[in-house]
Amino acid sequence: MTKETIKLFSEMHAEPSWLADLRQKAFDKIESLELPVIERVKFHRWNLGDGTITESEPSANVPDFTSLDNHLKLVQVGTQTVFEQTPVELAEQGVIFTDFHSALEEIPELIEEFFMSSVKHDDDKLAAYHTAYFNSGAVLYIPDNVEIAEPIEGIFYQDSDSDVPFNKHIMIIAGKNSKISYLERLESRGEGSAKATANITVEVIARSGAQVKFAAIDRLGENVTAYISRRGKLGNDASIDWAIGVMNEGNVVADFDSDLIGNGSHADLKAVALSSGRQIQGIDTRVTNYGCNSIGNILQHGVILEKATLTFNGIGHIIKGAKGADAQQESRVLMLSDQARSDANPILLIDENDVTAGHAASIGQVDPEDMYYLMSRGLDKATAERLVVRGFLGSVIVEIPVKEVRDEMIATIEEKLSKR
Repeated sequence: MTKETIKLFSEMHAEPSWLADLRQKAFDKIESLELPVIERVKFHRWNLGDGTITESEPSANVPDFTSLDNHLKLVQVGTQTVFEQTPVELAEQGVIFTDFHSALEEIPELIEEFFMSSVKHDDDKLAAYHTAYFNSGAVLYIPDNVEIAEPIEGIFYQDSDSDVPFNKHIMIIAGKNSKISYLERLESRGEGSAKATANITVEVIARSGAQVKFAAIDRLGENVTAYISRRGKLGNDASIDWAIGVMNEGNVVADFDSDLIGNGSHADLKAVALSSGRQIQGIDTRVTNYGCNSIGNILQHGVILEKATLTFNGIGHIIKGAKGADAQQESRVLMLSDQARSDANPILLIDENDVTAGHAASIGQVDPEDMYYLMSRGLDKATAERLVVRGFLGSVIVEIPVKEVRDEMIATIEEKLSKR
């Protein structure tokens, strides 16, 4: 793949010159940059991109839309948008939820201002690769002072029959004092076995006073090798509550970062992960406190089955000048196999004195007392074990705003456990 091919892709989509130029700059940087540092995860030989920028053909794996509700919703299969729904009352308030290139036409100034603002195109090799090669995406824009009570859904299906790279850039721009609840799904769809790569970046820009509840369930298939980066950038008194279920089947590196730029900003990240088979999942979660009196909390719970590997890195970084900041983290892993591998690495970087910080980490097997209690009441071992796992992961599951998706996550857990 050459710079000329990337330039042709930009021209075909009438991308503005600033974006076309940025793609070219990123392409020039790819070879000279290092991969991102994900402690204790050996992913340097993974295929995380084959150097192609193409669009997928219309897919046969399109969901049925006949029973959908009237919520704000966007559905994509591969690079194609197959469903877009904006209630009239929200459109009248200036709310936009559309594919990336349509958003470039509707709100070009905002896209230029915030695109790759929470992660820079030259931060590392995968950021540069993403900037040069992303082939689709979506933008959700909430104007100042708009509050939306119903959950907003962004559903992004990877077509299992296609080897087209699943390289998406998703942006959420929450205006000042806005309030939303957003649910995102990354999921493989279909019965195909085509091998594919994914490089996904999600940017959440929470401007001053914005309140964002961000829930996600990731269920990419076993033939997808993925890098998933979710980044939050918070203004004064803004908040992002993250609730993320990492339930993929293939090898995945996930990077979840929140930059607490504004004074009084607050990021609360809860993540659960389930690894099975021989898959490797590495999850790097960071909260960086820049603003005074900013608060960052990380809670990560994971379960490992069979010969799988799961790594949690929790990083709290308080920058010099962030007086009154608070950084707390907890990472716990439950191992259901003697052949599984796990790491839970708490890291605190403190550059200011007038702060509060703490961490906790543990790796262990199911508590025998819990099992004894449940089995003494008539449950068999397998059922008791499933209940323990569901309780262990429940702190995140209850944060998912849509009941059907909570049920889906529980069903995914049950399905994985039943294969043991």
